[in-house]
Amino acid sequence: MARELNLRLVDVVSLSSYEHQTHQQQLVMHKDVSATADGEGFLVIDDLVDTGNTLKFLRQRLPKAKFMTVYAKPQGMPLVDDFVVELAQQTWIHFPWDLQLSYAEPMAEES
Repeated sequence: MARELNLRLVDVVSLSSYEHQTHQQQLVMHKDVSATADGEGFLVIDDLVDTGNTLKFLRQRLPKAKFMTVYAKPQGMPLVDDFVVELAQQTWIHFPWDLQLSYAEPMAEES
């Protein structure tokens, strides 16, 4: 995605609101953005907006950022600037990273 958008600076924010399919009362921040900014020029991409709690938290921290997601549910949809797929609120998605871990061979050989 970064290549297609000609982005040279990529950062990661890591938040969680679920632990083993159980909703937590508070968001847990595992990693914050490296830059101290209001979000101007930032594009925040998430896999899913559900209730919108995570996005509300990020919008407060980065009010000028653009927010996009792959999957959007009705409750969180007003918080994103754009999305790819609309889902019913009660839909549960099983992402590959939520499934039991298994070893995967590297796609490229090391030289």
